[in-house]
Amino acid sequence: MLTMIDIGIDNAVAFTLSGKVTEDDMKRVLMDAEAKTVDHGGIVIYEEINNFSGIELAAIIEELKYLVHAGLKHITQVAVVADASWIEKVVKVEDALFRNIDIEYFTFAEKPQAIMFLQLQ
Repeated sequence: MLTMIDIGIDNAVAFTLSGKVTEDDMKRVLMDAEAKTVDHGGIVIYEEINNFSGIELAAIIEELKYLVHAGLKHITQVAVVADASWIEKVVKVEDALFRNIDIEYFTFAEKPQAIMFLQLQ
């Protein structure tokens, strides 16, 4: 289940994730990203992962369609908040792959620092 949240940053696409990401979840995030891109140009992303049990193939396809259409150029920073070492490793790989986006991992105890990181864009 994915829930959109407000972290007090106008151009932030922010959500919490628990369980499996569905196509509808991905569409909701991407609609918010598109709207904020229109309003603000650049966007930041805040992901809070409580537990992760997978992603539907249809959700991956939706994300790929968005990336082809809108590109990555509008995303400036991503903060991933979780307490799982494997997620931290994935974030490090993504940060190395997507050099134009500053992607950082934070623990739940570091949530305030994650939000501050996104405010310093």
